[in-house]
Amino acid sequence: MTILKYELIADSLRQRIADGEFEPDDLLPSQRDLSAQWDVSRATVIKAYDLLVSDGLVVARQGQGFRIAPTPVARPAGDRRAGSTRTAGGRAYQIVGVPTRAVPPARIAAALGLADGAQALRRDRLIELADGSPLSLVSAWFPPDIVDRCPKLEGTKQIIEGTTRYITRIAGRTPVRGADVTTVRLGGVREAELLEREQPFAVADVLHTAYDADGRALVAEHGVTPGDLYEAAETYPMGASR
Repeated sequence: MTILKYELIADSLRQRIADGEFEPDDLLPSQRDLSAQWDVSRATVIKAYDLLVSDGLVVARQGQGFRIAPTPVARPAGDRRAGSTRTAGGRAYQIVGVPTRAVPPARIAAALGLADGAQALRRDRLIELADGSPLSLVSAWFPPDIVDRCPKLEGTKQIIEGTTRYITRIAGRTPVRGADVTTVRLGGVREAELLEREQPFAVADVLHTAYDADGRALVAEHGVTPGDLYEAAETYPMGASR
């Protein structure tokens, strides 16, 4: 598949950002400089920056060019259909605890296609509302073949480019199919503590699994959102009944 020039520029900038060349709110190279460096038009550079803006990596400041986003964003589990972006539904978040290899619950193991007793890496994040209060607790489970190739997943720092982009860049595997299963139940003790709720309280429980072109699971995300904060909306065409 042909990679277009603006995609190459965007990937190069992602790499530089991931390598720590820029800090939050730092000014990125100007359109003029990148145009000269890559021998392309400014329109091509702008398309590259637009990709990074949709990823939530970069923000455009009127009259100031493009800067690193001051706060990385992440999304609750599920609804990762083609064409969606991190900034659509993306919110500030915190890493909870230390990523740990463990034997996942049975439904996670089944989603990842793991053998009985096999371990996966659990990486928890707490998605926040605009006022800093908790919205959703997401436990992302990564299979060992992904973790072995992508060591940053075991760190406690936020991966500013997002885990999906990071896995694609390092492991060369891209999600092409997702499966979401949503159930409703009562929240547990740890969930009540992290989501700042009193028991009993209802939660929407979303299990999202992403698969690559070969049908291999890249991640299984288990997201828990208090019932009063959860909403699922979908618009779709309708025709005459048959």
